[in-house]
Amino acid sequence: MHAELLTKLKALGEPTRLRIVTLLLRGELTVSEIMQVLGQSQPRVSRHLKLLADAGLCERYPEGGWVFYRLARSRVGERLAALLEEMERSDDVEVARDLARLSEVRRLRAETAQKYFEVAAEQWARIRGLHFSEEAVEAAMLKAAGERQFRLHLDVGTGTGRMLEIFADRAEDGMGVDLSREMLTVARSKMSEAGLANRLVRQADATALPLETGSADLITVHQVLHYIAQPQRALAEWARVLAPGGLLLLADFEAHDFEGFRAEYHHAHLGFQQAELRAWLEGAGLQPLGIDPLEAANRDGGLTVLICSATKA
Repeated sequence: MHAELLTKLKALGEPTRLRIVTLLLRGELTVSEIMQVLGQSQPRVSRHLKLLADAGLCERYPEGGWVFYRLARSRVGERLAALLEEMERSDDVEVARDLARLSEVRRLRAETAQKYFEVAAEQWARIRGLHFSEEAVEAAMLKAAGERQFRLHLDVGTGTGRMLEIFADRAEDGMGVDLSREMLTVARSKMSEAGLANRLVRQADATALPLETGSADLITVHQVLHYIAQPQRALAEWARVLAPGGLLLLADFEAHDFEGFRAEYHHAHLGFQQAELRAWLEGAGLQPLGIDPLEAANRDGGLTVLICSATKA
C-alpha cells in the first residue's frame, strides 16, 4: 500500500500531470482535448499520460482512431482524486484558465453531438409516435427494477445514455456500450450535462462485451434487440456478463407488421412474440420474471412495447 501511494504521489509531483488529473476529475477526455486545454504538444501530453497510467492514476481506452483517458478506479487513486478535488483552488489563475478551456472543449463536443442527434431524432420521433410514450417505458423499467440498488449497471446499445441517467441513483457505477461512435459522442455530452462524470461509455458490440463474466448486476437493453441479427447469441452474452442474482431489463417491440422498418430503419426483426422471448431467455440460462406489454394507447394499429425482466440463478 505504501509503495503504491508513493508511486502515485511521485507521479502527481509535477505541475502538468497535476493539471491533467484535475481535468480528468471532470470526466474522460481524449489526448487532443487535453492538448487543447493545456496548450501543449501531443508528444508531451502523451508522455505525461503514460506516466500517470504507469502509476495507476489513469486508464487508457482506444476507440477507433481515438484514445480516451479517465481516472483509474482504484481505492488509493479515488481517495487521492477526492483529496485533490477538495484542495483545488478556484481562484488559482492556471486552474481557472484550464477549467474555462475545458468548458469550451465540452461546448464543442456538445455541438458536434447535437448535430448528429438532430438528424437521428427525426427518425426516432416517427417511430415513437407509433407506440407508448418514452416516459411510460422508462417508468415501467424503473418499476420492474423495484427498490433494488445495484453495484454495476451495464446499458447495452446505450444510444444517448438515457438509461444510465435514469438509473444513476440506483447504481454505484455505470457503463454504456454502443457500436456507433457518433452516438457515443452524444452519450458523453449528455452524461456531462447531467453531471455524471463517473458514468463511462465504450465502443463495443452487443454480442461481444468488454466485461468479465458475472461482473454486472443490472443490465438494461432499451430498443436494441430488434437490430441484432442473432438475438439468442446476444442474450447468451448478456447472461454471461450478468452476475448471479442480477437483473436483466429489456424493452422492445412486440411482433408487428410494419414491414417498412426493415428497409427504412434497418430493423433486423419486426418485434418479438412473448413466448419466443421467454424461450430465448430460458435458453440463455436466465429465469424470466415477467413480460409486460405496454399497448399503444388510442392508436389504432400502433406498436406495443414489451418490458421483460429476468434474473440469473
